[in-house]
Amino acid sequence: MTKIWIFDLDDTLHNASAQIFPVMNRAMTQYIMDHLDLDEHEAHSLRQHYWRIYGATLKGLVRHHNTDPYHFLEETHQLENLHDMVIQVERLRHMLNKLEGRKFIFTNAPRSYALRILDILDIEDAFELVFSVESSKFHAKPSVRGFQSLLKTINAKASDCIMLEDSLPALRTAKRLGMKTIWVSKELRKPSFVNYRISSVLALTHIKI
Repeated sequence: MTKIWIFDLDDTLHNASAQIFPVMNRAMTQYIMDHLDLDEHEAHSLRQHYWRIYGATLKGLVRHHNTDPYHFLEETHQLENLHDMVIQVERLRHMLNKLEGRKFIFTNAPRSYALRILDILDIEDAFELVFSVESSKFHAKPSVRGFQSLLKTINAKASDCIMLEDSLPALRTAKRLGMKTIWVSKELRKPSFVNYRISSVLALTHIKI
């Protein structure tokens, strides 16, 4: 059986929380302020509300405010200094090349942003496909529909897949569908729907699956 590795991108393959997410979060809040005529506190609260309910700000904006998802993604992911914001991961390319099986990216980020990150990390050719939020028709993780769309696109059974993620809600969906789950986190606890916990994606070589 060929293993199928499904990798989240941000905070799984690289540290996005350090420099990228703070800028992106401000851009998203500003977008909501501008387009829904809210003050900063209201915009931030609404963004957090949709994040809690849907797992992604965008899904709430599209569903409740008819926001154009392409415009939202373009405006909030420009990040002109992205190359300086990405923290390189030593030996990441080496680890991915040694990993046997098919490898895919499954991200809630837009395709153009994901490709830029992979290019900066010099690992774009390690993956068969980048399945972005556009690929899922904006059914972002942890939506079951997004996962089902991915499986159909790559012609794979969930039971053959191993999902690596920093997001527990996404891993819960993956496990429910029958995937093996790996939580990339420095937390010491491990929920029952997580098969393995690793502190860094580089530790993937130390576990037998």
